[in-house]
Amino acid sequence: MERKGYKVEKLIVTTLQAVSGAGYPGVPSLDMLDNIVPYIGGEEEKSEKEPLKILGHVNGNGIVNDDSIQISATCIRVPVTDGHTASVNIKFKNQIPSKEDIIKIWREFRSIPQELNLPFAPKQPIIYLDNLDRPQPKKDRDNDKGMAVTIGRLRKDTILDYKFVALSHNTVRGAAGGAILNAELLKAKGFIK
Repeated sequence: MERKGYKVEKLIVTTLQAVSGAGYPGVPSLDMLDNIVPYIGGEEEKSEKEPLKILGHVNGNGIVNDDSIQISATCIRVPVTDGHTASVNIKFKNQIPSKEDIIKIWREFRSIPQELNLPFAPKQPIIYLDNLDRPQPKKDRDNDKGMAVTIGRLRKDTILDYKFVALSHNTVRGAAGGAILNAELLKAKGFIK
């Protein structure tokens, strides 16, 4: 969004995180049957701070966070095997894009892994679905070999500007696939041989 001139001011994010996100041996299975766990230690703090590093920049002293964005996160463990889902409410700083502009930006988004045609990179890193009942972990977590982020339900919000639902495969896109993609990028950029 910001590359297209739409500065984000605030995000409210509620994540519904799969049990595989707890690592091995994970959450005891009986704790997850017919249940959710409304607290994941350290995850909310990380979800509020890590994006500020990613959106920041590097100077001689290290990473400078982009503190212009406020993020409030709630993280909940849910009885889903794989796939983290996020309900996101977003407020823009000045100019508010139209719904059509946002969907177009998502559908046209490409980054360095796509430009370099890295083997593990998704061809379409963001997939937007028009269906009202999507994304769903069972149906959408494996989009583009599990490396795409699938988004749906973009609509106006009554408090902030917009709200939507996003889904990513936490073990493929997150842990393992993310590590492979980072290694491919480091090799392509000449940092490793």
